[in-house]
Amino acid sequence: MRAILIAIAAAAGLAACSSTPEDEQSPAAVEERQQGAPGSAATTQPVKPGSVARVDLTAGKTPARAPHTDPGNILSRRSIYYDLDQYTVKDQYRELVEAHAKYLRANPQLKMLVQGHTDERGSREYNIGLGQRRSDGVKKMMTLLGAREDQIESVSLGEEKPADPGHDEAAWSKNRRSDILYSGEF
Repeated sequence: MRAILIAIAAAAGLAACSSTPEDEQSPAAVEERQQGAPGSAATTQPVKPGSVARVDLTAGKTPARAPHTDPGNILSRRSIYYDLDQYTVKDQYRELVEAHAKYLRANPQLKMLVQGHTDERGSREYNIGLGQRRSDGVKKMMTLLGAREDQIESVSLGEEKPADPGHDEAAWSKNRRSDILYSGEF
């Protein structure tokens, strides 16, 4: 008799384990609540699937500017000016050159072109040489400050691209310069 009871209990246990799985639950309903008049209860209405609005968190925002194109950043200043027949970077431009060198160090994928310019006085050959010494001087200073040499190219444009086409000291002082350009700008 005892064996029969054990067999019945075992059969009942196996029957409970062999039940079929229930269907998946349907998703919970979403309700839209609207505030009623003061003192009254809120009313609810079901929201139809797919009617929930998407939110674009980037809408209306301008993308962040690169530091070298942000007018409020020192990196947006790109010209270094020289005295007549000089190619050493003046003390007043050292902070600017240091900032560009630091930016290149922090962004090893960036490339830069330094263009050396002169005013119209002097022979073409002299001006090409002076413009090259100016751009090489900026490049050397940046590499000494940690920028990689392969990130910076230096060229001379001599008197070919004046910033000011005038023929007086005010114009010439604007033309004696080195200009810094980043990838995509040259």
